[in-house]
Amino acid sequence: MKKLLLSAMALMMLFSCQNDQTDSTDLSASAVTKRGCASQDVLDAQLKADPTLALKMNQIEAFTQKSMLTNRLVNGKIVIPVVVNVLYRTAAENISDAQIQSQIDVLNQDYNATNPDFNSVPSEFAGVAANVGITFELVQVIRKSTNKTSWGTRDVMKNSKRGGIDPTSPETTLNMWACTIGGGILGYAQFPGGSSSTDGVVIDSNYFGVSGAASYPYNLGRTGSHEVGHWMNLRHIWGDASCGNDLVSDTPVHKTSNFGVPTYPYVSTCLPAHNEMTMNYMDYTDDRGMYMFTNGQKSRMSALFVSGGARSGFGI
Repeated sequence: MKKLLLSAMALMMLFSCQNDQTDSTDLSASAVTKRGCASQDVLDAQLKADPTLALKMNQIEAFTQKSMLTNRLVNGKIVIPVVVNVLYRTAAENISDAQIQSQIDVLNQDYNATNPDFNSVPSEFAGVAANVGITFELVQVIRKSTNKTSWGTRDVMKNSKRGGIDPTSPETTLNMWACTIGGGILGYAQFPGGSSSTDGVVIDSNYFGVSGAASYPYNLGRTGSHEVGHWMNLRHIWGDASCGNDLVSDTPVHKTSNFGVPTYPYVSTCLPAHNEMTMNYMDYTDDRGMYMFTNGQKSRMSALFVSGGARSGFGI
């Protein structure tokens, strides 16, 4: 288990020593056999472009840890308004309102522990399995036809001057973009602290929701649950390092990302010996293999919405 508090130096290393983002020249859509999330790579590019971002994120982290320690968390229900921006070239990319609503429905289930597979949480982890208690409400769908075959991970889809769609009221609204990303990337999100002009979540049209164009094994809307977790300040469960730290106290240390649907118990090679929580939404398993958050992750997310928090505009 990880320590709850990290030194400022450790935090600076976490936010500055990420892998370099590759600017792929071939972003055409292709069959994806392993989950790919570009959130960390996008963060790395933002850190390079803005030297002040690491300091801002360290301040957010310090506030988060203090809020969790003092239990100064939001009381009541947090409702997140959602605007979905659809960029399409083909009929398949112009996903239906029903497919969009299916993604919102999945978010509401997964963040309120009403997903049917929540009952599959192993008894070992049942004591920390969380009802996050955050709901999502679709308020608008914006559609735009385009000639682009893929958009990549450099936020072009979020810029109307570059053919995309600008975010709507990002301080008080979660913006989601549905488009063809390419390069084997299912989605990516912006962590708290980044520019409001690029804030939100991007999900490839093939992995948005549970109907229409949604493609197996990522056809249960869990790419959305994973990426919204990043938007709410959750790290990958392996901390993007071998036996790394995800800044959450009740998630077991993971050696690295897990794919497919690992059979429980899945024993970690990180010492001391323990089982990995492969069914956590912040791993890389197939959609049917992830179905829980933890109380520690809940506290981390909730800390964003208190007065003074990075997403306090959404708070009560």
